Amino acid sequence: MSSKNPDSKPVNVALFVTCVVDLFRPTVGFAALQLLEDAGCTVFVPEAQTCCGQPAYNSGARDKTEAIAKQVIEAFEDYEYIVAPSGSCTGMIKVHYPQLFQKDDVWGPKARALSGKTFELISFLTDRLGVEAVEAAYAGTVTYHDACSGLRELGIRDQPRKLLDSVKGLELEEAPDRDVCCGFGGTFSAKYGEISGAIVSSKTKALGSTDAATVLGGDLGCLLNIAGRLQREGSPISVRHIAEVLAGMTDTPPIGAESTGDGK
Repeated sequence: MSSKNPDSKPVNVALFVTCVVDLFRPTVGFAALQLLEDAGCTVFVPEAQTCCGQPAYNSGARDKTEAIAKQVIEAFEDYEYIVAPSGSCTGMIKVHYPQLFQKDDVWGPKARALSGKTFELISFLTDRLGVEAVEAAYAGTVTYHDACSGLRELGIRDQPRKLLDSVKGLELEEAPDRDVCCGFGGTFSAKYGEISGAIVSSKTKALGSTDAATVLGGDLGCLLNIAGRLQREGSPISVRHIAEVLAGMTDTPPIGAESTGDGK
């Protein structure tokens, strides 16, 4: 892994694994850990971490969200940086925690302090640590889905493409409407199933119009949604989290293939 600052001192990072990664795709957490350590970070994984509270927040359950957010703040506030392999969870902590506690004299300052040192994984590697390339290889053509939270709340667009450009053997082909929502939206997909299904069908149609054999992205919720629709449509396109490719950890089945035995 190459960086603009190869001699910079190590930084202490707390990895916010996210509950979705923990439950459905632990390899993403291990890939994030490897990427951070390869970049010279000392990584901690606080055992007290749970959900960021986004599902409760999106459902309008403010009291429950505040309780969850306070737990997260207490678990992570003493670390130098907080990094998550998810734009949506990062956006919740970085953008919505300060809003949640904006009138609270005690928790408001704590939320703002945590917000200031919380980063999405790929953004942290490129924007904060100056990482310019990784030592990984992946043979084939891929396309990249820009998840809503990472793109619209955090400004993550060029960073993943910069690192993917350094992966040996990988070719990136952009899909039409690459930055259009996949229809997941957390609880949105549960509340408005038909609308969500129509949106993700449009997304998979756009992805299928490329020659890509693999779809990459930085938000596991979106990738699970896309992978599920692709499988139901009988598509041969596989789905992976970008961290797995950048870390060279692609010996496990693609997302969703674990349950079908399909190792494509």
